[in-house]
Amino acid sequence: MKKKWIITAAVIAGFCLVVGGYKYYSHSKSAEAEAPAATSAKKNILNVNGLVIKTQKLTDELSMVGNLLPDEEVDLTFETSGKIVEINFQEGSAVRKGELLAKVNDKPLVAQLSRHEAQLKLANDRVYRQSTLLKKDAVSQEAFEQARTELAMLNADIDIVKQNIALTELRAPFDGVIGLRNVSEGAYATSNVVVAKLTKISPLKIDMFIPERYADQIKKGTPLKFTVEGINETFDATVYAKESEVDASTRMMAVRATYPNRNGRLMPGRFVSAKIQMQDIPDAIAIPTEAIVPEMGVDKVYKYVGGKAKAVSVKTGLRTASQIQIIEGLELGDTIITSGTLQLREDLPVKLDNVQ
Repeated sequence: MKKKWIITAAVIAGFCLVVGGYKYYSHSKSAEAEAPAATSAKKNILNVNGLVIKTQKLTDELSMVGNLLPDEEVDLTFETSGKIVEINFQEGSAVRKGELLAKVNDKPLVAQLSRHEAQLKLANDRVYRQSTLLKKDAVSQEAFEQARTELAMLNADIDIVKQNIALTELRAPFDGVIGLRNVSEGAYATSNVVVAKLTKISPLKIDMFIPERYADQIKKGTPLKFTVEGINETFDATVYAKESEVDASTRMMAVRATYPNRNGRLMPGRFVSAKIQMQDIPDAIAIPTEAIVPEMGVDKVYKYVGGKAKAVSVKTGLRTASQIQIIEGLELGDTIITSGTLQLREDLPVKLDNVQ
């Protein structure tokens, strides 16, 4: 009897274990089945950044790079040949227009000029005498004309010698700064020998290139601002000329501006970064360019409405490097989605992480 009771108790215990294990297994399976569904639902919500629409100042700036050029620059050379007898400038110094910089030997020419000038008095006296005698019919008209011709020829010779003497002088053609000299006194100069370089640095020119779409907007008198590396200052310049055509290979147009450089602070040859303010809208509705989603030739923007993405068509205006003006389609106070735009679709659940 006792053995039968023990067997019965064992059966009951085993049954309880089977039932309990089944319930645990069923519960575990149910939990596993519910977990992916919850995870899937969570994954369908896209985390995004948002922007609340408000008016702002929108400025379109054209950025360029260019080079500073001298207003004038010339290699100084003699127009004649000869031994250099004078060098009257200091390297790197400022010189004035017309200042005598160097000279080659002119002694033979000076001697020739003295001889001609000595003959000039005799030639003038001869013409005077011939004129007096002609009035008395003491000489022929032909003799008188011969004397006048000789005087004119002598004067012409004197002018030529004076011009040749002037060619022995090297003078500054304009105000500027003279560079390093390449010759010394005693050297033989020809028209091919560069004595030094003269550079006019006040004002300076700025050469730049602009995209063809701005060709009609950049005109004579257009102001610009530029900076030079190593100088913590912004300088003002003015466009004064542009090329007559757009370069067909680059689709760019060359423009040139001028900067006064009155104190000679900036040097030619330096690299500049320039900006021209093309348009300024004080109260524009503007959004980041990455918020625009082009679809079938229509620009769209996704708004955040009640936790979902809602697409709206917009009409755009001024475009800058980072922003675009919205003319129609958005209102002040709207919240638009600015990130993950390629993943968005109509009524997709979204969550705003950051709102500006």
